[in-house]
Amino acid sequence: MFLLYSVLYSIALLILFVPQYLKRPAETRKKWLRDKLGFLDSSLLTPHASPIWIHAVSVGEVNAAIPFLRKLKAAYPDIPIILSTITDTGQKVARQKAPEDTRLVYLPFDLRIILKRCFEKVRPRLFIVMETELWPNIFSVAAERSIPVIVLNGRISDKSSRGYRKASFFMKKVIDRVALFCMQSPADADRIISIGAEAGKVMVLGNFKFDMDISQRIPSWTREVRGQVIVAGSTHAGEEQIIIDAYRENVYLFPGLKLIIAPRHPERFAEAEDVIRRSDMRYVKRSELGAEGEEPGAEKFNILLLDSVGELTAVYSIADIAIMGKSIEGRGGQNPLEPAYWGKPIICGQHMENFPFIRDFYDAGAAFQVTSTGLAKKIKELLLQPEKAKAAGEKARVLYLKNSGAVDRAVKIVEKFVQSSSR
Repeated sequence: MFLLYSVLYSIALLILFVPQYLKRPAETRKKWLRDKLGFLDSSLLTPHASPIWIHAVSVGEVNAAIPFLRKLKAAYPDIPIILSTITDTGQKVARQKAPEDTRLVYLPFDLRIILKRCFEKVRPRLFIVMETELWPNIFSVAAERSIPVIVLNGRISDKSSRGYRKASFFMKKVIDRVALFCMQSPADADRIISIGAEAGKVMVLGNFKFDMDISQRIPSWTREVRGQVIVAGSTHAGEEQIIIDAYRENVYLFPGLKLIIAPRHPERFAEAEDVIRRSDMRYVKRSELGAEGEEPGAEKFNILLLDSVGELTAVYSIADIAIMGKSIEGRGGQNPLEPAYWGKPIICGQHMENFPFIRDFYDAGAAFQVTSTGLAKKIKELLLQPEKAKAAGEKARVLYLKNSGAVDRAVKIVEKFVQSSSR
């Protein structure tokens, strides 16, 4: 089955290789190609200290991994750390936030000929996967070289687990090559066991996202934003129009009300701007404000398009209301813990499947679930009742703090493997 997988993977790679290469900015193509083929930079080769390799696919996983990386680096300052991603945005955020001296790479293609050469040169002592990406050949080659594979902050949706179970005869072989699954919740643990993981290799550690590395550096341009503020974070296609319509219903009732829209993917900045432009509302782009937000006009807008990467978490600090993207028109939702950290009331759509803990927020009155047609009404309710909004934000903050600590537990788990590899 591993051979069949490799054949199918190679066919898909032949089809997608050129588009994937060309979509990269010209300045990153050489590094992307070199890394994907396993020719990692010579600075990654550490003959006297085998590195710990951590894989975090994109922005969300990188952000969740940052506190863990910092504590791991503090515990083992002499052990090199490699951090791999798949997306360019993941690389960008990692460059901004990862501890100094972290080696950043793109994850090589999941082909044995590439991985064997790569692992032979890099010689990682441990391979850690953030959340639950299952890479058959990476796991297989690691096992052959006695490199333990650990899944940290593991999660798996009910839909994904059903799909994996259809191929359980193969997935069981993949999962058997993982030394330990540290899952976010009991439900995630049950699902990975249902696919074929041994119960003795599965534990519940908690959710790293409750230990997120929240930047305390509030962008200076936010000081120019006057009045009440709605921040719609990580929006997806179709959501900007719904949110703008809900905003329009309220802006005339609450003069000075501002809306900040932060699309989830940079490639959608232009699309989102087009939607905003057609709304006939005064708007400004974050990129027009200058690095320090000193340019005139930062306060003279209805809508601000946050066309930047890495600022959203801190921008939630000025919100009076936070709206979660990908929960209205998309599916799965976006991370509500960022506004929860700042003690902000949270509005979600009907689709927050990727964050099952949100039910605790709903039950506590720390977040509110609405339909697309009910969004304007909920915004009005919270603006008319600032004491209710403040209480909801405080409850969100309490829940955030109550559930923290998974990162410290993960570091202790990794310490056992590091000590074992040292012996």
